[in-house]
Amino acid sequence: MELFFRYVGENWRDLLVFAWQHVAMVAVGLLLALAVGIPLGVLASRSRPLARVILALANILQVFPTLALLVLLMVVFGLGTTTVVIGLFLYSLLPVIRNTYVGLTQVSPTLMEAARGVGMSSLQAMATVQLPLALPFILTGIRIAVVVAIGVATIAPLVGGDGLGREIYSGINMNNPARLYAGAVPAALLALFADLVLERLQKSAKIGK
Repeated sequence: MELFFRYVGENWRDLLVFAWQHVAMVAVGLLLALAVGIPLGVLASRSRPLARVILALANILQVFPTLALLVLLMVVFGLGTTTVVIGLFLYSLLPVIRNTYVGLTQVSPTLMEAARGVGMSSLQAMATVQLPLALPFILTGIRIAVVVAIGVATIAPLVGGDGLGREIYSGINMNNPARLYAGAVPAALLALFADLVLERLQKSAKIGK
């Protein structure tokens, strides 16, 4: 542990840069997943046959081993952060789509009929009634996606990406436990912090509901 703390003390600036790169990759991948996944979840909630197709395709993406998927993407997009971000986007899709779909389908049809009865259009009822009630489910999907993405991002260096994984793989290659822990511990803390924050948001959404 003494070597670990000494290494962190001497290299904290570099570690902050790696942590920022890690967070940035996860954030971009997640935002893309939200931009695509929530509309797909909404679409799936409107049609059962379509839901089966959308969820099946998202499941197929999730079944791919992480490294295999990144290698396939690397063939198309080359080495670098772009490949990692696209991989994180694809891995984050399933929890976002599935939880949006489940949340929306759990809303009572009676409430939707009441919303339409007071003159709301389908879009207005979706925006003001269905989505707010489904928010705890959607946040659960986001929570799962974030934690998974932080873990997946640690293997980014294998396809030319940045982030805390650089320290992890440098530590393994150089047989340097201090370096390995300097990458692994912050990555684990990031995952725990993100999970805690999203859990609080999820509880707040349930209370508001």
